[in-house]
Amino acid sequence: MIEDRLLDRALEDFGYPCAKQGAGIITFAEQSEVDVAFASAGRFKLKYEIPLLEFIDNGFSALGIERQVASNLVIAMVKKAWLSFCREKGFVEYQYSNAVGFHASAAQAPTGHRIPWGKQGDRRSSMLRNVAKGHIWQFGVTAMPHFWPFWHLKIKSRVLFSVDNNTAEGLGIDDARRLHRLRRSICKGWRNKQWHGRMLAFLELLSGESAYIRLALSANAPLLIEAAPMLFTSPVSTALPDVLDADEEEADISTLGRPDNDNEADA
Repeated sequence: MIEDRLLDRALEDFGYPCAKQGAGIITFAEQSEVDVAFASAGRFKLKYEIPLLEFIDNGFSALGIERQVASNLVIAMVKKAWLSFCREKGFVEYQYSNAVGFHASAAQAPTGHRIPWGKQGDRRSSMLRNVAKGHIWQFGVTAMPHFWPFWHLKIKSRVLFSVDNNTAEGLGIDDARRLHRLRRSICKGWRNKQWHGRMLAFLELLSGESAYIRLALSANAPLLIEAAPMLFTSPVSTALPDVLDADEEEADISTLGRPDNDNEADA
């Protein structure tokens, strides 16, 4: 007999994504992991096993799970694995209006420090934290898993601010409107090369020395995500020539609008 209260507590304490299904659970974990992690809730026995892609594409009729429900369930589990990964790495977490963002911390990217990126050809670098107009800006991302048209993580750039009070982290700002105004003013001069460079530098922090970002779905079931973004060729282009080289983006005096208050050009 499984007691709901004990099962709910065990689910909260389990370090990997898992979903309640009736008196049982849906998990990527092996039987031995379940035996240890859920011992306080009761004894569990493997009843069904199904390939992941089949589950997402067709659902699972034996449990009455339709295709869309199955897809949403797996997306939620991958999201939980992503959140656990970023928290374990020590990124600065911030709850935006519709999603969680993770940003480079002072320990990962000291103020004004360049993060190298690029595995082929010349190594390049970009800043993920710096001071501008009396504030410390911290680059970060929000990630959302998608299965169409192929499996991928859609990554959205974020910028979080704190007041520069001569400490490494700065003083946090809780006012969403104030943060929005700072993004519009401080980031308005960032060009595509700045955003591109910062994104690739952040991916370097995520993956480290590996070519993959490894999300743990269980102790023995990692989800490997290529750290390099997908490349494509656009059929259209801007009418203005792009003449800046890879590192010029950091020296562009218009980057943050007011070079007299910005130390980035001197870093």
